Amino acid sequence: MVVVQSLLPRILHLPILPRPTNALFFLRLSNPKPALNPSSRPFSTLLRSTLVAPPSLDEDADDPLLAAAVPHIPADRLFVPPETDFPAGDGDATSLSARVLKGSNIVLSKYARDAQVVQAEFVKSSVRTEDCPSDGLPEFALVGRSNVGKSSLLNSLVRRKRLALISKKPGKTQCINHFRINDSWYLVDLPGYGYASAPQELRTDWDKFTKNYFLNRSTLVGVFLLIDASIPVKKIDLEYASWLGQNQVPMTLVFTKCDKRKKKKNGGKRPEENVQDFQELIRGFFETAPPWIMTSSVTNLGRDEVLLHMAQLRNYWLKH
Repeated sequence: MVVVQSLLPRILHLPILPRPTNALFFLRLSNPKPALNPSSRPFSTLLRSTLVAPPSLDEDADDPLLAAAVPHIPADRLFVPPETDFPAGDGDATSLSARVLKGSNIVLSKYARDAQVVQAEFVKSSVRTEDCPSDGLPEFALVGRSNVGKSSLLNSLVRRKRLALISKKPGKTQCINHFRINDSWYLVDLPGYGYASAPQELRTDWDKFTKNYFLNRSTLVGVFLLIDASIPVKKIDLEYASWLGQNQVPMTLVFTKCDKRKKKKNGGKRPEENVQDFQELIRGFFETAPPWIMTSSVTNLGRDEVLLHMAQLRNYWLKH
């Protein structure tokens, strides 16, 4: 850990901030040099139990290209939630991979239940963490570069076209916006980062209160970091992911715009190739593989998978 704290900030120009170690599913930073043999990295210590995998929420979000596009994921790169039994023998590896959410590296646990969104409503906007709702309900924060598709994803998750207003002009979300789901948990839309046209003073304020929220919001179950998969990897996204990891903030990578398929002859990469590039770049910095999901708000690809993953994190959080 000493090596990471001395080298990583210089590589990514990030501050080191203290963080309690009691966060749920936080990602442990590893040696900043990429592992020579990633398949040799052990899983986190897991409690064993019987898995009860729920069915898919519905079948309207299927993408016939996805199965062929996403290669088989090695077992050491899967995200296995706590209290999920991990097969020891090679013969059982197939059964484990069968429980992986489509278009992701996330294994379903017994806590993946009650995932359907029945009710959704906007509650309030806040500019300070202490002004956020104080009812103690668990919450998930959506954050990403401006124009990455946060509002579109939120609307897709709740099956409402205008619950979160979508603007063609980046940088319009300027507050911590809470949306109550099923009267039992929150989705939180945070200001986008990296919008160059926003005044420097405003960008500084956004960064300050967003990071304060990450570090001090006791009901935050996890951060869903949105990455645009239709374009090459951006340094600012790598920096944000690394900052979350350094501060032990629970994080899931959500790759957006996976429906956009660029032609190889024009030099553009397919979304799954950009997804793989991003994972390769951050893999050396994390001891365990961060959970990730491929999505599209146009085709609703990944909508059910995101909700099931949120459900298992939320139900585990509530129990413990």
